[in-house]
Amino acid sequence: MTTGCVYVLGTCDTKLAELTYIRQILLDGGITARIVDVSTRSHAGHAGHADISARTVAACHPQGESHVFTGHRGHSITAMAEALRHYLVTRTDMRGVIAIGGSGGTALVAPALQALPLGLPKLVVSTVASGNTAPYVGGTDIAMLYSITDMEGLNRISRIVLCNAAHAMAGMVRTPYQPVADPRPAIGLTMFGVTTPCVNHIVQRLSDRFDCLVFHATGTGGRAMERLADAGVIHGFIDTTLTEFCDLVAGGIFPCDNDRLGAAIRTRLPYVGSCGGLDMVNFGARATVPEHYRARVLVEHNPQITLMRTSAAECQAMGHMIGHQLNRCEGEVRFLYPEGGFSILDQPGAPFYDPAADEAFYAALVETLEQTPKRQLIRLPHAINDPAFADALAHEFSCLFKENTENAPHPPQ
Repeated sequence: MTTGCVYVLGTCDTKLAELTYIRQILLDGGITARIVDVSTRSHAGHAGHADISARTVAACHPQGESHVFTGHRGHSITAMAEALRHYLVTRTDMRGVIAIGGSGGTALVAPALQALPLGLPKLVVSTVASGNTAPYVGGTDIAMLYSITDMEGLNRISRIVLCNAAHAMAGMVRTPYQPVADPRPAIGLTMFGVTTPCVNHIVQRLSDRFDCLVFHATGTGGRAMERLADAGVIHGFIDTTLTEFCDLVAGGIFPCDNDRLGAAIRTRLPYVGSCGGLDMVNFGARATVPEHYRARVLVEHNPQITLMRTSAAECQAMGHMIGHQLNRCEGEVRFLYPEGGFSILDQPGAPFYDPAADEAFYAALVETLEQTPKRQLIRLPHAINDPAFADALAHEFSCLFKENTENAPHPPQ
């Protein structure tokens, strides 16, 4: 048997056969495995089949098990999710977690798995894994596998999927990642396809001194970066691509939440930001663009993604929002404005070129931002993807990082 244990999560009142099947495959492979029951009803009838009963988990809720077993499904799922989080984060023998569920079960286990450390194997077999998984994965390394059939007992399809899931977990547990010493401090950068030349140039400039972690600015990408900063993994930001604000303002599919830039506020880490992708809102296939936006300037980025040019009013709103957030930052802040455009699509002759809309953002930012020696707005006569602009971003960050050893300590990771 391997050292430690894999926890197998699910509702024994509805998924006992599947949970037992997964546990047995793990045991047969030499992996210690325990079923954790997270049922929110009829918990007494199947308590003997689980290694950890639902009552044991529910007792970890700050208000006790009576707060979980209320008879109200929605409330009970939320309460059991909190209890499970408290239970799992205190396990010292955990080497991996595999969970199964439908929409309710997935919603129940996801918050607990999101609270577990980066690198700990986390796998969810779910009936909703082929749709929008962002609410379940968040900014973490949870892996999801679509179950194909609903989980209503074992059949010729579910056996295949669950067997593969169990063996995948076994493989991760048997051969865990071995850390490689890297003396370079890690920094977070944000990128979209339309700002790739800029970020690539920055990485080339800085990779000898910094471990450059590049995040795709799809809402979850920004959250993942900030989560790692809050955890002490990232020691500074080059937040080139703030396009997630566009989707927040206009209702796109890749929005940030209202806590965007929150990690820079909380950690006081050196922050260099810019306007990458503020010229576009993301929607799905063209047919999914809301009717009231159909007359706007649209670009089909690929068959699944349609981009919409942001208006002057939307850019103005983003200038105010970003300015207010930056005002809350007590660490060093530099925000660089590219006069020549915010993306590959926002330059002369390109479909999103709209200097008036871009200037509306700048005017709102100037109006809102409270500039100080530590918080500065820098306007440059370049487009965001010009090498000179990328050089300026890299230079500003290098200077801030060198001067900011108090708030950006960088021990080897």
